[in-house]
Amino acid sequence: MEKILIIEEQAATRRYLLEGLAAEGFSTISADQGQFGLQQAQEHRPDVITCGITLPDIDGYTVLSRLRQNPATALIPLVFITTQTSRASLRKAIEMGAADYLTKPFTIEELTRTIAVQLEKQMLQRRWQLPRPQAVAVGGSADVVPCPTAPSIWPSIPRFSNVFDFIEENYHQAITLNDVAQAVGYSPAYLTNLVRRRTGQTVQRWIIERRMAAARALLLETNQDVSQIAAQVGYHHVVHFFRQFRKYHGTTPQSWRNLNRMT
Repeated sequence: MEKILIIEEQAATRRYLLEGLAAEGFSTISADQGQFGLQQAQEHRPDVITCGITLPDIDGYTVLSRLRQNPATALIPLVFITTQTSRASLRKAIEMGAADYLTKPFTIEELTRTIAVQLEKQMLQRRWQLPRPQAVAVGGSADVVPCPTAPSIWPSIPRFSNVFDFIEENYHQAITLNDVAQAVGYSPAYLTNLVRRRTGQTVQRWIIERRMAAARALLLETNQDVSQIAAQVGYHHVVHFFRQFRKYHGTTPQSWRNLNRMT
């Protein structure tokens, strides 16, 4: 049974949400203040959180920020429930990483549909967490060449560990900024700005950096041709890989291999 945490100041609204969601088959817990809501989230690890923006101690934006800073709660989707309808306030909520928002008044049916969307995203997110392939067949033969491990390129920033972990596990697939953002519970724009401020590079650049590191390891340690390497590090089209490798290294993959195997 999916567990929903409701952080809501107004007793009547809180009761309406608790009773309505319970009637829909959800397990529910609640808090009337932001700090207590954070404690409940830490203790119970709900599947989805609904939260008001105006709270008696800390506001909903602060709740969201602190949830995202805690590895135990960083990926829990949060849906804001608010009377605020200004474009600026709603935009702020999404850019900070809110999964969605509902403006009052709304029905339990609307809330249930919103929660169902988040639960579906979580299910897809789990499906994305595929193991990295450890071997690849060469030339259609029965020979299998292990995939070498490239040196770690990730900076030591605990806040971004889930971002880098997702890229590490999935760089060999056709992942995008949107995939990473959805996997870690942020909006693409907010995640891009956050990562760029702390690392000097965008999320997309980190994806490419990881693919290039893997490509260099394969060029040095295997005899796979360029098309095989391109496919193994996440490129569906060898021309795209060729162009990107040349842009980053100033030479072609084969020339880079020849030069570095000689040194």
